[in-house]
Amino acid sequence: MTSKELLYIEDALGHEQYFITKCKETLTSVSDPKLKASIQDMATRHQQIFNSFLSLLG
Repeated sequence: MTSKELLYIEDALGHEQYFITKCKETLTSVSDPKLKASIQDMATRHQQIFNSFLSLLG
């Protein structure tokens, strides 16, 4: 893998971690069950994407 590709993956990991954090933060302030479920689904999906990028490194 080139250094440019590694930088892209590092950047993508940072973005995905940010999305996961924001979803989890938002979950604490939402009371609507349907909205809460949607946000949880988004957090789960971003965690899967994060794990996919991470697997490229190992």
